[in-house]
Amino acid sequence: MTEDALIRDVLTRVKTIALVGWSPKPDRPSHRVAAYLTAQGYRVIPVNPGQVGEIVAGEAVRASLAEIEGGFDMVDIFRRSEEAGAVVAEALAASPDLTAVWMQLGVEDAAAAEVARARGVAVVMNRCPAIEIPRLGLPKRA
Repeated sequence: MTEDALIRDVLTRVKTIALVGWSPKPDRPSHRVAAYLTAQGYRVIPVNPGQVGEIVAGEAVRASLAEIEGGFDMVDIFRRSEEAGAVVAEALAASPDLTAVWMQLGVEDAAAAEVARARGVAVVMNRCPAIEIPRLGLPKRA
């Protein structure tokens, strides 16, 4: 499968995205990407222990992935590369039906990617879904 085919498949299949590293500051990429994904029809659950209790697009900010009841399809990681492995491990433990791990622009962890892939989870690294959706011409979710 080509990388574009993988990205298209992931963005077509997932419905609920846990966004780790969400920021309340509108000028931060994590804030803008969360707003964009919500506008595209995804359910976005923000994760930031320093912002617990805030409500973002109808979702309460969670302190950790383990606090998300009912699981999530994809984890979108806005953390430094050296923190990605711990986020992937937490995501795999918190959501047994995890479909995808998405590491944002500048975030890469080959070892964490291999752990996820070994569990049958798709991995995208060093990409942004808010760039990929329009680039691939993906329609807004119903």
